[in-house]
Amino acid sequence: MKKLSARRRHPLAALVVLIFALAVTGGLYAVLAPSGEAQAEETAQTLAIEEGKALYSVGCSSCHGNEGQGGTGGPSLVGVGAASVDFQVGTGRMPMAQPGPQAERKPTVYNQAEIDQLAAYIASLGPGPAVPESDAYDPAQGDPARGGELFRTNCSQCHNYTGQGGALTHGKFAPNLADVNPRHLYEAMLTGPQNMPSFPDGVLPEDAKRDIIAWLDATNTSESPNPGGLSLGGYGPVGEGFFAWTIGIGMLIAVAVWIAARSAKAKKS
Repeated sequence: MKKLSARRRHPLAALVVLIFALAVTGGLYAVLAPSGEAQAEETAQTLAIEEGKALYSVGCSSCHGNEGQGGTGGPSLVGVGAASVDFQVGTGRMPMAQPGPQAERKPTVYNQAEIDQLAAYIASLGPGPAVPESDAYDPAQGDPARGGELFRTNCSQCHNYTGQGGALTHGKFAPNLADVNPRHLYEAMLTGPQNMPSFPDGVLPEDAKRDIIAWLDATNTSESPNPGGLSLGGYGPVGEGFFAWTIGIGMLIAVAVWIAARSAKAKKS
């Protein structure tokens, strides 16, 4: 103890303590401080949020409020997540052309970089579904046969058997899913836009969504094979067969009546 007390009184003791403190501080900073790459990502994200807020103030705030809290013309966007913005703006549904029962797909107003900035700003307002990674919606990695079963169970009531769409009540409709970007299909299932129910991963896992996308890619794109020829809206073999039989038999009856009316016996009578 006497030696320690003597060292504390040494003229260089304070300098040694200062050097030691600086070394410890520097070491802790090196361990705990974010890396240069992480700082760059954080800076880019901050910049994207600021740019997105500027775009939002010009194009969206009149309906959804200055802070995304909602208004008389549009719902609150707090917690809807980046995936919802990417779907709604990326398909041209937002901004809406005019008030109506349902926002329709149309050419986009913003480019993808601006959509990403809007999504970053809306995501900063509250936690919500993120834009999915490409592996999640790649149809090449899905099982179209299983996807067909899932689609018929969960989606065909509105979109019919091959996703060609159908009418709903009060002027609303389930849109045709032909040639829709697979990412937007995934985001629609994840977020449930407008009349559509949402299917979070707890209800419909990621692989199931990918299988449904694979099914639509196999049956309802401009490049999908159609060995049956002209379809009747994808209503399925029973409905389309019934329609074909009704029209076919009706035409046969009409031809038979026409021939009988012009036969020789009919002319004599």
